[in-house]
Amino acid sequence: MGGFFGATSKRDVILDVFFGVDYHSHLGTRRGGMAAVNKEKGFQRDIHNIENSPFRTKFAGITDEMQGNACIGCISDSDPQPIIIRSNLGVYAITTIGIINNADELIKDFLSSNGNHFTGMTGGRINSTELVSALINQKNSFSEGIRYAQEKIDGTLSLLILTQDGSVIAARDKVGRIPVILGKDEDGHCVSFESFAFEKLDYEFLRELGPGEIVELTPEKITVLAPPQKKMRVCSFLWTYYGYPNSCYEGKNVEVMRTKNGEVLAREDRKKGLCENIDFVSGIPDSGTPHAIGYSNESHIPFARPFIKYTPTWPRSFMPSNQKERNRVAKMKMIPVHDLIKDKSLLFVDDSIVRGTQLQETVDFLYSNGAKEVHMRSACPPIMFGCKFLNFSRNTSDDELIARRTIHELEGEEGDRHLEEYADASTERGQKLLQTISEKLGFASLGYQSLDGLIEAIGLPEDCVCTYCWNGKE
Repeated sequence: MGGFFGATSKRDVILDVFFGVDYHSHLGTRRGGMAAVNKEKGFQRDIHNIENSPFRTKFAGITDEMQGNACIGCISDSDPQPIIIRSNLGVYAITTIGIINNADELIKDFLSSNGNHFTGMTGGRINSTELVSALINQKNSFSEGIRYAQEKIDGTLSLLILTQDGSVIAARDKVGRIPVILGKDEDGHCVSFESFAFEKLDYEFLRELGPGEIVELTPEKITVLAPPQKKMRVCSFLWTYYGYPNSCYEGKNVEVMRTKNGEVLAREDRKKGLCENIDFVSGIPDSGTPHAIGYSNESHIPFARPFIKYTPTWPRSFMPSNQKERNRVAKMKMIPVHDLIKDKSLLFVDDSIVRGTQLQETVDFLYSNGAKEVHMRSACPPIMFGCKFLNFSRNTSDDELIARRTIHELEGEEGDRHLEEYADASTERGQKLLQTISEKLGFASLGYQSLDGLIEAIGLPEDCVCTYCWNGKE
């Protein structure tokens, strides 16, 4: 995934952007970067690897290195950024969020013109943000270039551009899958992925950009360069998983949604008589916890934490790049509370079940510590498709997804014709999917949130929300 923060002001904003970017650390684990501009120093840039050390550590002391009344920064799970570009549009810094599925085609087309080139990375790869800038530079203005790039790209593109005169240009992707939010204080303006990031810095919320909207921020004003488009497909996983609990998107708070989502899960389980004889309800930490609290509130089953994550040294289980090491770290972080596990029937709620690898290790850990039963609930429907719009649940093959892989094991490619049935727990195929995954992972029972239940919990019209991961509909 990734997140960004930018500001332009009558005062120095380096510290604002430092804290603003740091508040996006939950969105990425590979690289962090900042770029600033002022009259004396011109453009300045700093990029660090943050795989094994947090953003705030790597960028400590940044105010001694950078000065500027305008600055942008990012947390990135992709290529090093922001990058600084000199082009027909002037000198500018740029950072992007999203994914480019047709990068090879766009690169080939660009290089077909004599004299065009890119800076090569390890293995000859091209920095995706440099590719975006190459598309933008083919037009005569930033707004024209951004719209052109968004139309040419198969995928998703939101971005920030820092110009040499100290303005910040912000663009939300053309169907609004990713939030872009504007704030204001007495000295200037800011732009952020997460709303709470600027609220903690004493900026006031102004508004969210609409799908495809492009604006230019200066200390004095915000100018709309391209109006919003009508179609919206905001990503559902913002609420169920990767959005931070304090944030709001399209007016809907993450923590409130997750609690409501758990309540809907429990309500449906109660109707089916499925939440009886459970000693404790718990969440797979951290994002599963509010879903579990909602489940507990609705079911009146006590909430407890049978294991605690040890996070002072390993706050993120997926920080190491090696999958085996990530699994080992995840296991080492789980510290049991034996009195809440031994001889207990436990029901856990997880934000989602993607591959199931770490979840199986969690279940094995609970049984090895004396659990009587481990029941599992997923706060979203079975994931049938790897996301092609963002980096969440992105796979080289849909068979990496436990739901899709299990369907293929049950009836081969024929199962692909019945995905809707498999996602519906009331059908024979749906029951078979639940039974088979339960046997694989050692669950006493398994339940998924329905798509209708998820939409109810979010509180937005279904045609405004992206549900591709579950039903393949764009």
